Amino acid sequence: MNYLKIAALFVVAFVSNLLAPALLEHFAGFGDPETAIANTLWCASLFLGFGWACSKVAEGTVFPSFTLQLLAGIVLHDALAPIASQPVLAVVVCTALAAIILKGGGDELDRRDFVKIAFPTVMIAVAGYLVTFLVLFPLLLLLGLDGKTAALLGAILGSTDPAALIPTMKRIVFKDRFKRLADIAVAESALNDAVGAIFTAAVAGMIVAGIAVDTLGSLVSGLFGVDNLLHLGGQFLFGIIAGIAGWGMMLAYERYQSGNAQRKRGEAPYDFAFVLAVPLVTYLLAQAIHGNGLLAAFIAGLLSSYHHSRGIFHITLRATEIKIESMAKPIIFMMVGPFVALGDLWQSALPGFLVSLVFILVARPVAVFASMLPTSLGMKDKLFLAIVRETGVIPVVLAVITAAQFPELKQLLPLTAWVVVWTLTLLPALTPWWAKKLAVSE
Repeated sequence: MNYLKIAALFVVAFVSNLLAPALLEHFAGFGDPETAIANTLWCASLFLGFGWACSKVAEGTVFPSFTLQLLAGIVLHDALAPIASQPVLAVVVCTALAAIILKGGGDELDRRDFVKIAFPTVMIAVAGYLVTFLVLFPLLLLLGLDGKTAALLGAILGSTDPAALIPTMKRIVFKDRFKRLADIAVAESALNDAVGAIFTAAVAGMIVAGIAVDTLGSLVSGLFGVDNLLHLGGQFLFGIIAGIAGWGMMLAYERYQSGNAQRKRGEAPYDFAFVLAVPLVTYLLAQAIHGNGLLAAFIAGLLSSYHHSRGIFHITLRATEIKIESMAKPIIFMMVGPFVALGDLWQSALPGFLVSLVFILVARPVAVFASMLPTSLGMKDKLFLAIVRETGVIPVVLAVITAAQFPELKQLLPLTAWVVVWTLTLLPALTPWWAKKLAVSE
């Protein structure tokens, strides 16, 4: 019955897409600013309405809501045409929502627990990302992709997704000696999203500058040149500094709220506005000082850990989770739709499947075992982490931003969409089974 509901939902989306051009043409006759208002409300209604419907019909099925939302956005390609004509708007919306999501990813981790897993987390999130990137690039070239697409796709796919990973980890009850696996997986997913954003921007900058990226040698020499390394180091350093400033804002909020609690007032509904503003202001500060905004947002959440010690902050935590689940995730996943038509997705089905297989079966295991060599993690830990590789929100954000910058690279978004679909459909379903198979869960 649930699968019939999914089919019915996509029929409704298909019919809506057929009728949309006539409706949008009618809106065009309104004249400015009425046309802009009508188009904005129309697209917002589609994002929120179909985003909610996808989450609803996904319950009790093997399909995560994220997968259905991405596919629904693609089916609604023509209906979301006003977004396609405003790529800068799509980039701004995705970036702001990604900062909020990464702040939430940092919130999920207690900073005291993070200290215990800091070394393996940094190794898998940074060294593992680089291994993934450098393994994927030549394999993507072998699959027939051009150098620019292969380099950018490899950089984009190196990021995991806390938005998809956190629900999966919450479904698994780990044995005591393996409890750190959930924290490592979540921490990696948040940290290497920032690493992915930094390296994707670096590769894009190389392409704009005319640096050749047709071979692995030319890519590595350009990426790790002195000037580029200084730029990458600045992105990390100033991103961390901005994140510490964001932590300062959250620390002031915590002290303010603690005083309210002593007066038996607790959190007020409007306090959520401040918490929502923190990742946005932190991102802006990082951008102003030439640091990475996504890294800054994650650092601000990680250092805050405000809800791990005091129950009075659970209202804000719950409000943040609701906003992310009901608005941020659906909008980002459906944002692929304006830029990828159903025909584009169909034409790239075979290469998308092959890229997904290479990514899941080759790049991820190699990255885990290579980056974990200096750590104390055992074989079961490594085997578990080798299958944890959900690709979702941040790669979609990076792909939308990059596609807006390089519209001539037609394969970039469809291939990213396929990897997201395959990893979000297969891996969350396999991870609990794999945890039991390895005997790391109860």
